[in-house]
Amino acid sequence: MGITTIVILAVVAIAALWAVSLYNRLINRRNLVKEAWSGIDVSLKKRYDLIPNLVETVKGYAAHEKNTLEEVTRYRTASMQASTPHDKIQAEGNLTRALGSLFAVAENYPDLKASTNFVELQNELSAIENNLESARRYYNGTVRENNNLVESFPSNIIAGMFGFRTSEFFEIDNAAHRERPDVSFQ
Repeated sequence: MGITTIVILAVVAIAALWAVSLYNRLINRRNLVKEAWSGIDVSLKKRYDLIPNLVETVKGYAAHEKNTLEEVTRYRTASMQASTPHDKIQAEGNLTRALGSLFAVAENYPDLKASTNFVELQNELSAIENNLESARRYYNGTVRENNNLVESFPSNIIAGMFGFRTSEFFEIDNAAHRERPDVSFQ
């Protein structure tokens, strides 16, 4: 074996090690995005479980606000059924707006605002919203890191070869939806 052959084999070995290392980094980033999304899913599940209790509590005091209550229920169902991050993000924007309407309705009912059950539910929702905000921030950070790796040269070559794709940020399109629902009635 000549020196040229050894150099060529060394270059090929280094390139292969680099490609394997980059592939493993891409896998790591993709898994971090999945993990971050599961954190959002956990918070959303808690939110979905709380909403029927909240609707029932409001229904007892504000039975004639049927449209608002039905809208919250409809958007909750749509959010729960959304399967992709894109669909979930769209559905969550609608649900957040509907929850805002529900709390606006509650403002008109002093007995409801004074109800211990309602206050406990709104406090629980506030805590869930805080957790959800943190989960969204973490998710978007992992998506940023993943997307940087997938789109940057030379890692984009390996990413393209093995079908790695960018992930979608959890952003709310409508500026009014960017605000957390106001759950403070004190």
